[in-house]
Amino acid sequence: MDTAYSVSAQSTNSGGNSVFTLILALIFLGILIFSIASMWKIFTKAGQPGWAVIIPFYNVYVLLKIIDRPGWWLILYIIPFVNIIVSFINALDLAKAFGKGPMFGIFGNFLFTFVGYAILGFGSAQYHGPAGGAAPSQPMPPTTPSVTPPAPPAMPTPPTASTPPTV
Repeated sequence: MDTAYSVSAQSTNSGGNSVFTLILALIFLGILIFSIASMWKIFTKAGQPGWAVIIPFYNVYVLLKIIDRPGWWLILYIIPFVNIIVSFINALDLAKAFGKGPMFGIFGNFLFTFVGYAILGFGSAQYHGPAGGAAPSQPMPPTTPSVTPPAPPAMPTPPTASTPPTV
């Protein structure tokens, strides 16, 4: 009799768990879609293809390009504990690239990524280039004024056959 009670208790309880699991799955799916949309906007603001967000590993590579880090840093993401440090550095660099300070990088991009990426993507933040400098796609102004060389002196015209030579 004790066994029958435990089986019936599990069967009635599992219905509640499935509804709870479904609600959690829908919340997770909503957060995932919102995060993808936020990153898509960040990538397009930085002049990169937005669709790159949905390709695993390539999205991190594009993010590294946005913050002007070498592509081999992608390997650092698979090393335990090193990946945390690299993520922290990249969060700070992403904040700088959009004209935000280090506190935004720590709290917005590193600790509360969901919120920070939404602010960068959907907010008024503009991409200023890697580390907050000029965007690499824009030409940099020359540092020295350009000086044009003087024109060479005009050459004398040769005498023509109709004029007699002068002696």
